[in-house]
Amino acid sequence: MKFTYLLINFLTILFPVILSFDNRVRFNKSWKYIWPGMAITGLFFLVWDVLFTVKGVWSFNSKYTLGITFFQLPMEEVLFFLTVPFACIFIYACIEYYIKWALSDLVAQTISSALVVLSVLNVVFNYHKLYTLVTFGLVGVLVILIKYVYRLKWLNRFYMAYLVTLIPFYIVNGILTSIPIVVYNNVQNLGTRIGTIPFEDHFYLMALLLMNVCFFEYFKQHEVTIKTLS
Repeated sequence: MKFTYLLINFLTILFPVILSFDNRVRFNKSWKYIWPGMAITGLFFLVWDVLFTVKGVWSFNSKYTLGITFFQLPMEEVLFFLTVPFACIFIYACIEYYIKWALSDLVAQTISSALVVLSVLNVVFNYHKLYTLVTFGLVGVLVILIKYVYRLKWLNRFYMAYLVTLIPFYIVNGILTSIPIVVYNNVQNLGTRIGTIPFEDHFYLMALLLMNVCFFEYFKQHEVTIKTLS
């Protein structure tokens, strides 16, 4: 169906929007902290997406899109960078509210170190595979900056939220890659899949969320700081 990808976007964001008005989490009050980061991150990933589409790293099945394109990207792919981050930040906020404990600093440190090592190994040994190179390169840089340069504390909760987001990720991305709506060129990735989902997609999601949550936390803290000073 031509509206399949659009429907996936709609269903992805439907419940997070409705539940945003829950009196306990009140996620709607945090929307103002989300939009700037989503705009910055979305622009970055859209440029990445366009370049990878031009380079043939992936393509889109026109049978399942409406045919409206922006710089060779289906409209639905552009919406993806709004619906998915919104839904995932909603999960992040819910975990922050409902779960009163977080991973220990040691566990977060271990995960961060493992991610950096994994990223370096993939960049060194798979530099000729464009999707692998860029994805792991970005994840490695982001983790180093967040954990080791700026020493931000929210990674303890981020890793928990990321694990939870893998549940809807496997549903949504499983549909996108099994129909398929998004078609991958295995020459440009490791060729390893979890079901029908390329291994790199897990870390593409992580990079997308790391950037969005980073901006979300920054703008939220920035407003708190201004209020405190005033």
